[in-house]
Amino acid sequence: MPLDRDAVRRGCRGEPTTATQLCRAELDRFRAIAATDAPLTVGCTQEASLFSEVAAESGRASPIQFANIRETGGWSGDAAQAGPKMAALLAMAAEPTPPASFVKLESAGVILICGRDETAVEAGNLLKDYLDVTVLIEPPAAIVPPRIADFPVAKGKVRSATGYLGAFEVTVDDFAQPLPSSRSALVFGPSRNDTRSSCDIILDLTGGTAFFPAADLRDGYLRADPGDPAAMLRAVLKARDLTGTFEKPRYVAYDASLCAHSRSQVVGCTRCLDLCPTSAITPDGDHVAIDANICAGCGQCAAACPTGAASYALPSEDVLMRKLRAMLIAYREAGGERAIVLVHDESHGAPLIDALARFGDGLPAHVLPFAVNEITQVGLESVAAAFAYGASAMRLLLRARPRHDVAGLMRTIALADPILTGLGFGAGRIATVETDDPDLLGEALRAIPSMPPAPRPASFRPLGGKRSVLRFALSELHRAAPDPVGVIPLPEGAPFGAVEIDAGGCTLCLACVSACPTGALRDDPDRPMLRFVEDACVQCGLCQATCPENVISLRPQLDFDAARAPARILKEEAPFCCIRCGKPFGVKSTIDRVVAKLEGKHWMYTGSSRRLDVIRMCDDCRVAAASEEGFDPYGVQKQPARTTDDYLREREAQKRNGNDRS
Repeated sequence: MPLDRDAVRRGCRGEPTTATQLCRAELDRFRAIAATDAPLTVGCTQEASLFSEVAAESGRASPIQFANIRETGGWSGDAAQAGPKMAALLAMAAEPTPPASFVKLESAGVILICGRDETAVEAGNLLKDYLDVTVLIEPPAAIVPPRIADFPVAKGKVRSATGYLGAFEVTVDDFAQPLPSSRSALVFGPSRNDTRSSCDIILDLTGGTAFFPAADLRDGYLRADPGDPAAMLRAVLKARDLTGTFEKPRYVAYDASLCAHSRSQVVGCTRCLDLCPTSAITPDGDHVAIDANICAGCGQCAAACPTGAASYALPSEDVLMRKLRAMLIAYREAGGERAIVLVHDESHGAPLIDALARFGDGLPAHVLPFAVNEITQVGLESVAAAFAYGASAMRLLLRARPRHDVAGLMRTIALADPILTGLGFGAGRIATVETDDPDLLGEALRAIPSMPPAPRPASFRPLGGKRSVLRFALSELHRAAPDPVGVIPLPEGAPFGAVEIDAGGCTLCLACVSACPTGALRDDPDRPMLRFVEDACVQCGLCQATCPENVISLRPQLDFDAARAPARILKEEAPFCCIRCGKPFGVKSTIDRVVAKLEGKHWMYTGSSRRLDVIRMCDDCRVAAASEEGFDPYGVQKQPARTTDDYLREREAQKRNGNDRS
């Protein structure tokens, strides 16, 4: 493949070492460089195992970074122009990635095989020498008794299942065990419902509805069509190996203190609950709980979380943004123009790109592949950063039939599109490419119109948590944009916006202040006042749901001046001062309204103006006045005793008048 040394040198700011057979005849050259322990990036992923082994033999302690510049650039119809892309990919690979943390799953090999006929028993026979097998046949379970009972076979239908590899809990209805005297067909004893069972692995051969949402992503749950022998054999072979201790990445970092799910049993934000395909997220009081053992790493919760309570950890958002920064700055400095960032995953996108390179025209020279763990982990912060750094377009490569719902990614695109359009970039900058065909991928990429990037590309270094890097990326995008307007309306569900109130109906009860999880709504210690800080608002809706007067509404928008704006006063009133000690203790309009409702209309406050005066006193003075005056709440007028007969007579009268509301 052709290699533009000058472009690589300009983009990577260093002199590249080139070779023609580095993994074979010229391996000693690599061995000598690896032994120096200097920072090292190798532009080959095919022989990564060999290079890592040789480096370890040379005593190297520092890790080696690998970049694929052959399938993504050198093997292309545009290979002669791919020098800036190669520089970009090498620079991105050199950006360090922190190691991931893991959770452990332990399986003792206890398997429950669920089926409808003898197929489940056949699977049990294949696994009995490797696993502790139990077979559950759905009613009527009319099967021939096994000649030798090597494992239990029972009748029952799974009503529900929970858990994960090594910790499944199954609830079975119509459960019964067979009688040993069964002859031509199994005969079962008395059945019972709500039978509970535990197991490490579930092999589902029923052919019916899966026991779990997004079943393909549930570790330890295997499913196959009983009418497809090849699929059943693959499931059996996979189940056979599920014994021992396994590690899976902890995909999401979670800080419950930032969660805006609910307050005081009033529900606000449910974005992550609505999006999680595996039901790994559940309500847990005022917050949510994320089960790392069930989480499959789609990342939609982290992309949608408005507060940063959930953030992706494989890698984190700021690491992704630093890789984007290194790639796009190197591409620009190496002479590249109008870069299109192609976001893809390793399991689907990488093989597709390889096939396009080996059997087709390869990727265009201005298309920069950017690998992530899951496409759905991409959030607004990464999109904003890419365009701020100088990308002209972004495409997200999806399967033709995704493994799980991608509603979260569609929300991200729906949120990014009006921002980019509002800032003058125009429509069509970000979209998905949904295909399993490498040729269709190539056609879709070449059909993208040429669009100019930001006229003033940014070079900021992202640091901090999810919410802070998101705000920073958006402010830098605003600075770099063709038309940096001040306020952009956003669709419902956006994590930015304003709170509006009907000031006439607000009583300044300040329930919204107590409910607000981010401090966007604030009171004043000296005066009855409600203030609002838009930069802190995440549009969780808790204030709206909590307000007893129903006078709060949300307005999704992105105000680029909000970070510098002072707190805005939503409602302010004069305080009411105690008529006895002069201490302010309430809101004047509220006290006046209470007095007006009670005066002459409530038996406890008639006959004496002094009784109404206690409403105008603070707590301490009210107690003192009641004690000094000897107020008897029942001493104003005699209240007649009411009996059951009185209530029954009133009920009959209401029925005759058509006013019965019981």
